[in-house]
Amino acid sequence: MVCGGFTCSKNALCSLNVVYMLVGLLLIGVAAWGKGFGLVSSIHIIGGVIAVGVFLLLIAVVGLVGAVRHHQVMLFFYMVILFIVFLFQFGVSCSCLAMNRSQQEVLLNSAWGMLENNTKTDLESQLNCCGLLNVASKRKQFEEDLQSCPALCKNTSSCYTCGDMMLHHASEALKILGGVGLFFSFTEILGVWLAVRYRNQKDPRANPSAFL
Repeated sequence: MVCGGFTCSKNALCSLNVVYMLVGLLLIGVAAWGKGFGLVSSIHIIGGVIAVGVFLLLIAVVGLVGAVRHHQVMLFFYMVILFIVFLFQFGVSCSCLAMNRSQQEVLLNSAWGMLENNTKTDLESQLNCCGLLNVASKRKQFEEDLQSCPALCKNTSSCYTCGDMMLHHASEALKILGGVGLFFSFTEILGVWLAVRYRNQKDPRANPSAFL
């Protein structure tokens, strides 16, 4: 049977959703591991990563069951949701690849302001830095962070700000995140295409009279 046939489309869609399930389980496992070892103590970050993993796992289960049973309704909702995820992820990935240093600073300031105090201290301890950016516009916030900073470098003269350390590697990190996100976004559009194609194919094992 050629690869464009019913069986090939079914196997390809099932394989793709198995990969999505593994990625979802990996995200959940990494979040639990980070919480268990005390790497991140913020329940919002842990909950966010777990929520993404659970969402991806559920979508993969819907796609897998729909592919195995050739269920038209499940495949329809699967491809619609996956296409919406593709649009969102494609836009975010392109934004990561196109972001310059000034935009990175704005993003860091916004993210830092939303973090809980225990999450900030976790980052400062792990990176051995204090505060985000020592600039005039954020001087008050920087002084507050400096007072509660638990990093060992606080007592030395070689303590860098966390913003400087993160910005030093931000360009490479954004390129990696953007590239990985872009790659996965194309796997998602592949899943949409496979679902559309598979829905329009007839099961050769089905009763021919069922299609009349």
